[in-house]
Amino acid sequence: MRTDLIVSTNPQGSPEWLADRAGRATGSRAKDILAKIKSGEAAARRNYRTQLVIERLTGSPAEGGFVSKEMQWGTDNEPFARMAYECKTGRLVTEMGFIYLPSMMAGCSVDGIVEDEGMTGVWEAKCPLSATHVEYLTAGKLPADYKPQILHNMYVTGAQFADFVSFDPRMPEKLKLFIVRYNRVEDEIKEYEAELAQFLSEVDALQKKLSELAA
Repeated sequence: MRTDLIVSTNPQGSPEWLADRAGRATGSRAKDILAKIKSGEAAARRNYRTQLVIERLTGSPAEGGFVSKEMQWGTDNEPFARMAYECKTGRLVTEMGFIYLPSMMAGCSVDGIVEDEGMTGVWEAKCPLSATHVEYLTAGKLPADYKPQILHNMYVTGAQFADFVSFDPRMPEKLKLFIVRYNRVEDEIKEYEAELAQFLSEVDALQKKLSELAA
């Protein structure tokens, strides 16, 4: 783990947790930061840049407290995913609050931190639809949709690996838990760091321009 991290004690999903995240690039939106199209800028990237600027200017998080049925299912079952992982691996998962860097407007809300043979890793758990869980099981690798989030979270925390977990209690016992490890590759981390730094410089520039217009 990095030694310069700041760790919030506010519970995930709380108004205080949302305030901690406001204006900072987070792992859950790393896919938007890396979004590319053949010509011009991807709408997801542009919209996220604008969202962060508005959050900085207003001091209020743009993300609300809406919770879908699927999101609530994931929240309710994450403790069981954690217990299943701990029983399977013998590794304990330490829950963490929002983690952010003092030197960069970036942070992440990992589902947990694990230690394994002297290495520190991030623990990311999903409790998806059964059809999605089956896709993860049969593919046997880190889902591509979550690689940007994993890279972001490893960059912010300095973690040496990430254990991605999918858990579905509706499945037969031996198929409930899927675990895949993604080890840190420095070239990938440096490439992501460059993308993140460029994105945040654009956020800063837009914030400055809008502040001048509002003066």
